[in-house]
Amino acid sequence: MSDTYKNYLQDLSFLIKERALKANEDLKKASDEEEAFTAGYLAAFHHVIEIMKNQAVSFNIDENEIMLDDFDPDKDLMC
Repeated sequence: MSDTYKNYLQDLSFLIKERALKANEDLKKASDEEEAFTAGYLAAFHHVIEIMKNQAVSFNIDENEIMLDDFDPDKDLMC
């Protein structure tokens, strides 16, 4: 993988994980009116991270190379 693509994917993974964790925290603080939207927003991050991890396996890309090895959406997010 070229450095440009690798750096892009690493940065993208970092940003998505960061925003997913923020959404997770936001859900914990959400009011009743905000809860459904916030839960859906968090679920979207969960799905995106799952897709990224599954595609990495399909393309024989080590999750470590794209900084997803330390993140399990089923454990790290409340979904």
